Amino acid sequence: MEWTNSILQGVLVGGLYALFATGLSLIFGVMRLVNIAHGDLIVLASYLALVATQTLGVGPLTSLLLIVPLMAVIGYGLQRILLNHTLGDDLLPPLLVTFGLSVIIQNGLLEVFTADSRKLHAGAIETASWPLVSGVSVGALPALQFVVAVLLIAGLQALFYRTAIGRAFRATSDDPATAQLVGLDNRHVFGLAMALSLAVVAIAGVFLAVRANFDPAQGPSRLIFGFEAVIIGGLGNLWGTLAGGVVLGVAQAIGAKIDPGWQLLAGHLTFLAVLAIRPEGFFPRVKH
Repeated sequence: MEWTNSILQGVLVGGLYALFATGLSLIFGVMRLVNIAHGDLIVLASYLALVATQTLGVGPLTSLLLIVPLMAVIGYGLQRILLNHTLGDDLLPPLLVTFGLSVIIQNGLLEVFTADSRKLHAGAIETASWPLVSGVSVGALPALQFVVAVLLIAGLQALFYRTAIGRAFRATSDDPATAQLVGLDNRHVFGLAMALSLAVVAIAGVFLAVRANFDPAQGPSRLIFGFEAVIIGGLGNLWGTLAGGVVLGVAQAIGAKIDPGWQLLAGHLTFLAVLAIRPEGFFPRVKH
């Protein structure tokens, strides 16, 4: 039962990794942009939630009502003011600009909040669990993270394939020039995509802050987990991102069960194995 419990916990942690990765997958799918600052934006959302809980006296999960729209506005502004100017056939400009943005966010957070690690406390949900069978239990917080990841991805899928803005996302992704000819403002559509991405980032950041300690230097490691989940699942495929997160979480759980020092290594080795055997991931995006 110990192995069963470890694998189950890995699956649930995969939900958090899927939240890290969903925004990354979304903007790559829409505008082919790899956002190096993605992990730092997750940490930024964690600190914004920290400020909200301290100044307003609300709980971390309640702070999402403020942090999600705030991060969406930040995302739209970043895309319209900065990132739209870097898009084109060359992938290097957006990589360089988002790398610079990553450095700015890290140093800004370090200046304001210092290097001390912080954590948000959500009360009883952090320690509550439900026993399934002898030796196997499900934590309330990991279960909530996984359910939120599933519902979020299901909602985004519905948005992409059943709404007008979703058709705009797909049209600009498949052929930006033609989409512009039929009246779509690509700059606005890309801004909305980044706003949606950072709204997801806000949710990931708050769950990160509740689950573990965080500090200004954690962004790159969150980016790596998100990037690995995206690659394993398949670039631009949202359900694939969830699968990638689960595979990564289970690999880490198995590695930790064998030897605690192998936890992160097992995840990285799984990522490299998938990259070597199936570079496009398990569920690559298919154009519609």
